[in-house]
Amino acid sequence: MTVRVLVADDQALIRAGLVALLRAAPGLEVAGEAADGAEAVALAAATAPDIVLMDIRMPVLDGIAATRRILAAPGEQHPRVVVLTTFDLDEYVYAALAGGASGFLLKDTPPQRIISAVHTVAGGDILIAPRITHRLIETYAMHHRRAPDGARLDELTARETEVLCLVGNGLSNSEIAQRLVLSEATVKTHVKRLMAKLRLSSRAQAVVVAYESGLVVPAPRGTAPPPA
Repeated sequence: MTVRVLVADDQALIRAGLVALLRAAPGLEVAGEAADGAEAVALAAATAPDIVLMDIRMPVLDGIAATRRILAAPGEQHPRVVVLTTFDLDEYVYAALAGGASGFLLKDTPPQRIISAVHTVAGGDILIAPRITHRLIETYAMHHRRAPDGARLDELTARETEVLCLVGNGLSNSEIAQRLVLSEATVKTHVKRLMAKLRLSSRAQAVVVAYESGLVVPAPRGTAPPPA
């Protein structure tokens, strides 16, 4: 299967480098190039890419706003967005994930890891490792806890709430299946249903909701995340 990628970055040199990298990689195809967020939104609608590599700081429309618009566009099928930036501020990462992005990479990431990341996200996974997710989201959520818009935790079954808690703790579907003694297919069904009820478009957003709602309590600084 060929993965079609749209590259959005206002720096021509970086954009050209990413395009060259993707064109040289087996199984990847460049769907288009955008120099600002507004152009990225338009090209995403016109070319229907599988993945968007999205810079954050761009003119006309920034990457976070562009991500939200792309994922809110009419239709059932939307590209997955990987935010690629030189800025690693916690607020940017949180905003990207809350906006529906499926991953976050810094531009100093080695080329092969960028390629691997594209395939990982195209396969349906979020990009950020659980430990990094914990560090970023726990820190920010402790100071920005609020009832998430559109989230109706009371609509979840007891099992769905349990699964959401484990998703919030960074566990994968296979790890949740092992923890709850369920099949992985059953866990996937629970995740799909709880995301539909909470009106979420990505697993990363489910992690954010778990923290914002207080379902998952941030661990004290310096402690490790719960074991898988």
